[in-house]
This record gives sequence, structure tokens and C-alpha cells, in this order.
Amino acid sequence: MKQENFDVRETIETKQESSGFKPTPAFIGTSWIALGTGLISYCIGLWHADMLLNEKGYYFVVLLFGLFSAISVQKCVRDKSEGIPVTDIYYGISWFTTIASVVLLVVGLRNADLALSEKGFYGMSFTLALFASIAVQKNTRDLKAFNEK
Repeated sequence: MKQENFDVRETIETKQESSGFKPTPAFIGTSWIALGTGLISYCIGLWHADMLLNEKGYYFVVLLFGLFSAISVQKCVRDKSEGIPVTDIYYGISWFTTIASVVLLVVGLRNADLALSEKGFYGMSFTLALFASIAVQKNTRDLKAFNEK
């Protein structure tokens, strides 16, 4: 039984070394374009929005908070899968803050005096930016690991 586990681990390691974890240029470019699209459209929407400056600041900080939190979750999940120690408290806080950023956006938009189309716009550009930030961080880490070999 122990020999079988070793063989499986050796096969996985060999497969990982041969693939190199190098993301394709198309995936890297698409990830950056998606991140730029989400961030720029969200910020342009805020710039042109008919709301008080403190409201604009709230939505901008929620975006930054969400981006940082989502990247932290991705890093924790990746570290755990690679056997790098991650404390449970940091892992839990990362998930909590990611969920909190989404809840803060939803509550803010629910209470905002905006058209439903504007609320949808902010929700979609926020979601796009969060997803793309995870992809960009993954690509950055994969490229660094590939170049260190």
C-alpha cells in the first residue's frame, strides 16, 4: 500500500514537472484584460455616478477590499494544495472578508437610490474584477514557479 502511494505521488510530481505550470500567453492576456475591464468600468461608473463623494468612496473601498480578500483566499487555497502551511485563522479571515465584501456591495446597492440597470452594472463589474484578480494572481504565481525551475 505504501509503495502505491509513493508511485502515485511520483507520477503526479513527474506530471507537474513536465507541464511546468506555465500559463499560456492567451490566458495571461485574457486575465489582464478582464481585470482591466472590470476595474475600469466600475471606476468610470463611479466617476459619472450621481452620488455623494462619500458614497463613491464607499463603493471604491468595497472594490479594493474585495480584490485583496479574493486574492488572499486564492493564495490560501493554493498554498494548502501545495502543502505550504496556512494557519486556520488566516484562511478563515480570508474567506470571511471575501464574503463580507460581497455582502457590503449587495447591501450598499440594495439601499442605493440607483436604477436597477446601474445596480446590475456595479454587481457585474465587481464580480468580473474579483474573478479576474484571482486569475491574474494565479498566472503570476505560476510564471514565477516556472521561471524558478
